[in-house]
Amino acid sequence: MRSILQKRALRYVFAANVISMLGSGMNAAAVAWYILQATHSEMALGTFAVLQTIPAMLMLPFTGVIIDREDRRRLVMWLDALRAIIILMVSLLAFAGKARVWELYLMNTLVAAGFWMFWPTITALIQELTPDEEFVHANTFLLAGIQGGWLIAGSIVGFVYNHIGLGGVLLIDFSTYLVSFLCYFAVRKGRHVVPRPAELRADILAAETALERFVREMREGIHFLRGKPKIVLLGISWALFLSAMLTGVVVTPPLSDKVFHAGAVGYGWLNAGWGTGAFLSALYAPQVITWLGSRRSIAISMGLLAMCMILAPLSPLLAIAVAVYGLMGSGRGVSGVAINTSLMEQVPQHFMGRVQNTFYFGGTMLQIVLALTVGAVAQYNLVAGFSIIGLVYAGAFVSASWPVAGTTPVRKTSPAD
Repeated sequence: MRSILQKRALRYVFAANVISMLGSGMNAAAVAWYILQATHSEMALGTFAVLQTIPAMLMLPFTGVIIDREDRRRLVMWLDALRAIIILMVSLLAFAGKARVWELYLMNTLVAAGFWMFWPTITALIQELTPDEEFVHANTFLLAGIQGGWLIAGSIVGFVYNHIGLGGVLLIDFSTYLVSFLCYFAVRKGRHVVPRPAELRADILAAETALERFVREMREGIHFLRGKPKIVLLGISWALFLSAMLTGVVVTPPLSDKVFHAGAVGYGWLNAGWGTGAFLSALYAPQVITWLGSRRSIAISMGLLAMCMILAPLSPLLAIAVAVYGLMGSGRGVSGVAINTSLMEQVPQHFMGRVQNTFYFGGTMLQIVLALTVGAVAQYNLVAGFSIIGLVYAGAFVSASWPVAGTTPVRKTSPAD
């Protein structure tokens, strides 16, 4: 792991993610809590979750090509800058006491648009910057940084929300985006684009229009997955996991508010439990993945998430629910490292953006249905809402466990290939 931290570019990337996730975690927790208190409706939280996916439905079919074609560092910087401006505007409205729920919905939709392009971009950037043999360690640091930020955020929001309000939380988020932007600015100089094999740049390109080239590159990303069942099953697990995880925002605030009657503080403890489990998983995720292999690690983690999600609302005490959330966070950490590592090992760099976006698109389609369904069911029976999410995690377990022949890892593309 020391060799990873010795790389200046990766140090800045990991620092940027810790800082930006601190702000994003506080933003997500504070906005969800504000909406629940303003509407007293799980359906409103379901709408909040669905609006996170609408930009993905519109953007994901196209942004994979951009990620594979452009300098990924510069894309991340643009995404940070644009999201910072949007959040600052809503923060000022909140301080003036003029923020409305629909404005928070709009902010969430626009920021989510940046997220759906950010995450596959940062994963592809780390694949580009990391030596092949260090993929597991790089993903461990990435997930530890992200979950470390969420851990701190989950703790802070529960305890400071009543003092600084929504406006103060959003202002903190704005500040973290500025620091993140500066970190990415320091990663390297100049424009860097991932090289492609020579056959992808030959005579075909000369006769193509820009639109024809764009369409061809979109098709290439889909065609790459043909005859690769291991990657497809991995992607299905990732899509199911993603939709279930993001739908958790529909049921976690009501668990604190209506079951444990612990208010914003209880909500903060639940978020902290998840974040702590995910952060601590960085200590043992590489060993678990080495011992069990990536697919078994993913399958076991998904099974743990399924069982814990079903059991969480049945906990007799808040402390037990926090511990259950800690186990779920641990499963999230191990599975996240294993999935990202497997994709980096099996997908060439010049296909990484398009392949990831294919699976993200499937996950977001499912989340639209899942969030609305869970919101409607949880309005009347919170335990049933949790159980639906648990069944989706169980589907991810099945996909990760499905027997399939092995796949030879790919090596990095070089200009000479």
